[in-house]
Amino acid sequence: MTFLYTETVVVIRAALVVDRYGNSVRDWSSATRTTVRRVSVQPDASTEGTGDRPVIVTGWRLTTRTGVDIDLEPGDRIEHAGRLREIDGDAARYVLGGVHHHTEVRLREVTG
Repeated sequence: MTFLYTETVVVIRAALVVDRYGNSVRDWSSATRTTVRRVSVQPDASTEGTGDRPVIVTGWRLTTRTGVDIDLEPGDRIEHAGRLREIDGDAARYVLGGVHHHTEVRLREVTG
């Protein structure tokens, strides 16, 4: 079903650097941007928080076409439809018969 894989995303990756306090942090000012075409991005589960400030965490699932793998790591960000989303966990790389079938990754967007 290739008609599902019509979207384009940008993978944003920032190197880890050590800040002045000795912490490892991402250097987003020098991040690389890689355009990836023909993927599917679909809604996933969402949650709402009601603490001191209202927070909405919206989930998304990015899926590649059959036989396609893309370089994704925890800590990367995905720009899709004019919005910025973070990769949530490791990418799942599915294998059938010893051959890579497709890749899926969960994304999250936090607002509030």
